[in-house]
Amino acid sequence: MKTAYELAMERLNQASPVAKLSTAQKKQLAALDSMYKAKIAERELALQEELTKTSAAGDFEKAEQLQQQFFSERKALQAELEDRKEQVRTPTAQT
Repeated sequence: MKTAYELAMERLNQASPVAKLSTAQKKQLAALDSMYKAKIAERELALQEELTKTSAAGDFEKAEQLQQQFFSERKALQAELEDRKEQVRTPTAQT
C-alpha cells in the first residue's frame, strides 16, 4: 500500500518527468552558479562600501536606498541565473 506522498510523487513525475542531465550540462550549471555567486558578491562588496560611507555620514535615507538597490540587483541576477540554467537544461529552447 502506497502512502499519499508516494502517490503524489508518482503523479508529479508523470505530469513532468525529471530530465536527466549530461555531465557537460552539470558542469555548465556549476559554472553558472559559480559565476553568478561571484557577481552577487562583487556587487555586495561595492554597495557595502558605499553603505558604510553613507551610514557614517548620517545619511540613513540614502543608506536605505542602497540596501534596496542591492536587494533589487541580487534578485535580478538570480532571475537571470535561473533563465540561463533553464536554457542549459533544455537545449531545444535555445533555437
